[in-house]
Amino acid sequence: MLDARAAWTRSKDGDADIKAWAWLPESADFPPLSAAQGALAGVGIGVKDVIDVAGMPTRSGSPATSPEPARWDAACVAQLRAAGAVPIGKTVTAEFAYASPGPTRNPLLATHTPGGSSSGSAAAVAAGMIDIALGTQTGGSMIRPAAFCGVVGFKPTFGRVHRQGMSVLCDSLDTIGWFSRTVEQSRAVASVLLPQERLHAEPARAPRVALLACGAIGPLDTASRQALDDCAARLREHGASVATPDADADLQTLLHIHTQTMHAELARGLLPLALSPQAALMSSASRAAVKRGLEISHADYVRLQHARDRLSREWLQRFGDVDFIITPSAPGPAPEGLQSTGSSVFNRVWSLLGWPALHLPTGRTEIGLPVGVQWVARPDEDHALLAWAARWHAQLGANTAD
Repeated sequence: MLDARAAWTRSKDGDADIKAWAWLPESADFPPLSAAQGALAGVGIGVKDVIDVAGMPTRSGSPATSPEPARWDAACVAQLRAAGAVPIGKTVTAEFAYASPGPTRNPLLATHTPGGSSSGSAAAVAAGMIDIALGTQTGGSMIRPAAFCGVVGFKPTFGRVHRQGMSVLCDSLDTIGWFSRTVEQSRAVASVLLPQERLHAEPARAPRVALLACGAIGPLDTASRQALDDCAARLREHGASVATPDADADLQTLLHIHTQTMHAELARGLLPLALSPQAALMSSASRAAVKRGLEISHADYVRLQHARDRLSREWLQRFGDVDFIITPSAPGPAPEGLQSTGSSVFNRVWSLLGWPALHLPTGRTEIGLPVGVQWVARPDEDHALLAWAARWHAQLGANTAD
């Protein structure tokens, strides 16, 4: 993996057009590689600009925030630093990790969105500036940019990566994850942020898989449908059992709960800023989100959480006998234009349930845009999911960023 100095050099030299970085130091004043120790010794990492890094500003993609540098690392950054990793800079985020996109362009086709809100992290990895970058997900902010940029994206089980030092807005949804160029790199990060008592070996048997096309919540374009079908077919060819359970009846309800929960929590998280003199510097989309979220009463919010808990228990039982689920990462490849980060409709259910999710790139369209498939596992099966992917990704026409 790229060491910090090499990653900084590539980022400084290559970011003029892609605009993946919100902040980079002027010089490569990093510890000597010879002094690095740990599982990620000397590896340069990017950090989404909603997560604190000591000595670097955390602006959350908004001019309404303070330019003062953070005094301490966020907990996840401290863990990675203790394992030898070196944060080299802050990557672009949509404002407050919500809807208003930053300046980042898709490295595969600059006229198309890189996705969001973790746009800079995904683009920096896809462009080869860096091998690992932290992101966050509330709805689809890890899996969608991973899909659009053609990199591996991993969102862990909710609550398993400590969020101290992150600008948390949606308390029951926000999850810290990471991008990488390979599954093995993602496993290396997981070994630090999700430490386990023993190594989770790649399984010897063929997996039990559930295929969810999620047609009830939106159509797939031809390339994405083909990627999903090809994934199922190749798993079957290698001995996997692939079932197609009917979960469509719950999907719209889960999406509604996610949308209302996100707006209610985001509004209250942003309320202090929205009531401050800096409110005028917030985007119109963020101000509108606060207004909309405050219209959701506490009683309605509580009712939504009770329904969420009930459906979570039902889905745990429904998928209790499968090793992982394969499902779309996005409705299609990255849409043209930079005014939107694209649809997260196929990611929100898993963010609401808090299940670990992994995007695996598997191919490209005729114009070179990436496509792939989302794999999902039950809570706390993060390492098992990554182990399955390490074994099977190469069998699926694996195509990570060049």
